[in-house]
Amino acid sequence: MNTPNRMGHIRLTSHPEPGDGTTRLAIRWGAEDPAIRGPIVGSTTNPADRNAIGAHGGSYSVYRALAISARAMSPLSRPDLRNTEPVTRIGPHPAWAEPDRIVSLDPFGHLVGEVFAREIETGLDIRPTIAVTKARLNMPEILAGIAAHRLAPDGHILHANGDISVTKVAIDPVWWLPGIARRFGVSEHDLRRTLFEQTGGMFPELVTRPDRQVFLPPIGGATAYVVGEVAALADPRRRVACRVHDECNGSDVFGSDICTCRPYLVHGIEECVREAQAGGAGLVVYNRKEGRALGEVTKFLVYNARKRQEGGDQAATYFERTECVAGVQDARFQQLMPDVLHWFGVQRIDRLMSMSNMKYDAIVGSGIEVVERVPIPSDLVPPDASVEIEAKKAAGYYAPDGAAAALETVKGRDLERY
Repeated sequence: MNTPNRMGHIRLTSHPEPGDGTTRLAIRWGAEDPAIRGPIVGSTTNPADRNAIGAHGGSYSVYRALAISARAMSPLSRPDLRNTEPVTRIGPHPAWAEPDRIVSLDPFGHLVGEVFAREIETGLDIRPTIAVTKARLNMPEILAGIAAHRLAPDGHILHANGDISVTKVAIDPVWWLPGIARRFGVSEHDLRRTLFEQTGGMFPELVTRPDRQVFLPPIGGATAYVVGEVAALADPRRRVACRVHDECNGSDVFGSDICTCRPYLVHGIEECVREAQAGGAGLVVYNRKEGRALGEVTKFLVYNARKRQEGGDQAATYFERTECVAGVQDARFQQLMPDVLHWFGVQRIDRLMSMSNMKYDAIVGSGIEVVERVPIPSDLVPPDASVEIEAKKAAGYYAPDGAAAALETVKGRDLERY
C-alpha cells in the first residue's frame, strides 16, 4: 500500500502497516445520515486520513501531479470552499439510503462543505465530487428549431437568442466496490484483482487494503443538464423527458456525420425544452464514454478497418470490425448509468430519447419506469450514419419499434398522473 515516509513522500509496501489494518475514517455506505456514513477522503495532503483508493479528479489527478512536479502548485494546496455550495438544493432522496441503488457516485458529494464543515475546520481535507451551478446552453440547431417553429422562446427556459437556461451538475465517479461487484455479478475479490492487474498495478491498495471499499477511478465522469426545476425530476405528478448520452467528441463537438450522436443529442435537448415549458422537466446526462468506452484512438482505428474492408463500410460487419480491433463490441455496460437518475430522485421517465436496448434495460431494471421511447426523426440521420443505424438494429442495440411498443403498454391505464 502507499504510506508516508519521514520526508512526506509516498513509498510502496506490499502489506498494511502494523496494527489492525483498518481505515481510521470508516465509510458506512448507504447510511441516511452523512455524519454516520462518513466523509470520503481521497486527498493526499495527509495520507493518514485517506479512506479511499485513488485520488480526486479522476483522470485529471495526473495533471495535478504534473503541476506539483513542475513546482507550479504546492502539494499541500487545499481548496477554499467558500461560496462554492450548490446553487439549488438536490436531495436527499430515498435512493441515497439504499446502498445498492447508487454505487458509482457519492450522493453527498455536493454537500461536503456543509455536512462536513466541522471536520474541514479541524483540518480534514475533504473535497467535493459533485458541483451544481447554473448556466445557459447555446447550440446553432436550437436557433434552427426556433426558425422552423419546432421551439418557441418563452424568455425563461428558452430565450430568443437560442439560449437555454439550465442547472448544470458535474459528477466525478466514486465507486463503492462491494456494490460495483454485485452490480456486475462478480466477487469483490475478483473485481479488485482485475482492476489492479488491468491498470498495470497502478492501485496496489485494491489488493492490499480490503478495508478501503471506495475507489476513485481515473476515468471521466458525467455532466447532467436539467431544463426546468430540478425538484420536478422527483415529483411523480410532473412529466420528465430524458436523454442519456455517451460522449462522441467527433460528432458532438466537431459535427462528424458518420454517426447520429450530435443530432440525437440536439433532438433530446429540444424535447427536454418542450417538456419543461409544459410544466415538467428535462434531463440530459452526458457520460464520458468516448467510443463506447473504448477510447477515440480505438474508434478511429475501427473507422479505418470498416471503410477499407472489401465491399466498403457495411452494417453486417459493423460490430465485427469493432471486436476485431478492440476485443469487445461495446465496453459501456450501462449497469452503472442509472445511478445518476436515482441521485436526482427520478422514478419515472415519460419520454426517453433513446432507442438503445442496453440503456432501456438498465434503466427499467433499476426500478425506473419508462413510458415512451422516442426515436431520432429520420430526417436528422446523416446519410453516412445509415450504416450505424442499420447495424444497431440488426444487433438489437436499437429498437426502432420501441416507441410504438411502449405506447401500447400504457393504453388503457389511468394516465391522469402523466
